[in-house]
Amino acid sequence: MATRSVCAAAPEEVTFASNGFELHGFIYRPEGQGPFPAVLYNHGSERRPGSKPEVAAVFNAKGYVVFVPHRRGHGRSSGPYIMDQLGTGPSRGSRMVELLEEQGGDVVAALAYLRQLTYVDSARIAVAGCSFGGIQTMLAAERASGLRAAVAFAAGAMTWNSTPEIRERLIRAAQKSTVPIFLLQAENDYSVAPSLSLASELERAGKPYKMQIFPAYGTTHQDGHGGFCVRGGASWGAAVLEFLDANLSAK
Repeated sequence: MATRSVCAAAPEEVTFASNGFELHGFIYRPEGQGPFPAVLYNHGSERRPGSKPEVAAVFNAKGYVVFVPHRRGHGRSSGPYIMDQLGTGPSRGSRMVELLEEQGGDVVAALAYLRQLTYVDSARIAVAGCSFGGIQTMLAAERASGLRAAVAFAAGAMTWNSTPEIRERLIRAAQKSTVPIFLLQAENDYSVAPSLSLASELERAGKPYKMQIFPAYGTTHQDGHGGFCVRGGASWGAAVLEFLDANLSAK
């Protein structure tokens, strides 16, 4: 059953550059002086992602900085919106992968921005995200670039069965991952095949990972997809925080 979430305090809005685009993002800072560990949270395909206060509240309460950057064409960031660029026909899947790879550069730029903040412990950063943001999380885990962990909510859940190009790209990212990955979904998501299949790939490759399918959240596939990611912190929060604490502990 869906449970009510607590929201974080108002975030600071920031801007940063990525490949000629001016991107916007929202930073939630916990109380205290820091330096704090941090989570970069990747939104999904929605045109107006918002600042994800319910997600931020879960991590903020445990002393994590949370950065929610808007990739090009989303929210207040400049550039074309990804769903308007996809087109139709047999090349749609390849185009989707191409555009997601391009937006991966925005995630890299956001990580660089996050690392230079004086109150962030640059050696203790994780990346997370839902749906398209889960795909971005998998791509970031492949690149690593100083990350310590990745939390992929519902990566490819809406495209796994219909878009082999996305499926193949995610499998390749899992095989090449360089940080521990937590794969998670609600059982009433559009498909739980991505988490099950990617966990098998990570196991086969000898990569560190955790995979968990949570009980149904809400009553629809969309409840179990985006609703679970954004408002389901009471369900997934403890498990995700335990995973992050284990992998972001100070060395």
